[in-house]
Amino acid sequence: MTFTPLLTASIETALNRVLYRDRSLKAARQRLTGKSLAIELAELGQPFVIIFGERQADVVGQWGDRPDCTVKTRLATLPRLRDRQQLTSLIRSGELEVEGDLQVVQQFSALLDLAEVDPAEYLAPWLGDIAAQGITQFARRGFTAVRRDLQRKQSYLAQAVTEEWRLAPGALELAWFAEEVDALAGPLAALEARLDQLEDQ
Repeated sequence: MTFTPLLTASIETALNRVLYRDRSLKAARQRLTGKSLAIELAELGQPFVIIFGERQADVVGQWGDRPDCTVKTRLATLPRLRDRQQLTSLIRSGELEVEGDLQVVQQFSALLDLAEVDPAEYLAPWLGDIAAQGITQFARRGFTAVRRDLQRKQSYLAQAVTEEWRLAPGALELAWFAEEVDALAGPLAALEARLDQLEDQ
């Protein structure tokens, strides 16, 4: 897939709305001014480049210069870039490859972390403040309910596997088994030592 002008324009518009509208982010943006960040997603095969300016970010599919930093990752990992605490673990696990100036991706992650994303703010111009707020709250409640339901089902499945279906040992059984193994380790070592002595004779 190649980055069409429409796709790069959409990414650019979204980034500028999230990162450049809030005046409180000015100090964090200034650290990135004049820098460039290429993001190469495994699913797409072609990178897109974000060029950070003083008043806006430009996103291009083709760029002649070498970017200050290149990030290679998967689409599913992108949302985790918002949490700057996870950057190191993502790099260690291989989910994120960074070439060039690591500070650029760190500062970009910090900027994303500081940016407040409120869907109601973006829906308000089309739907009005009250409708946008109502839809946002309804969506949040829906997501919370789905998450709780998934957690409940996950807990039920864990209990069923360990207690009802007996497919996996419970925590107490596992602890008892570990103690029994430790208790057998001493006599086994003594037996091995006696066997070695008998072989030597």
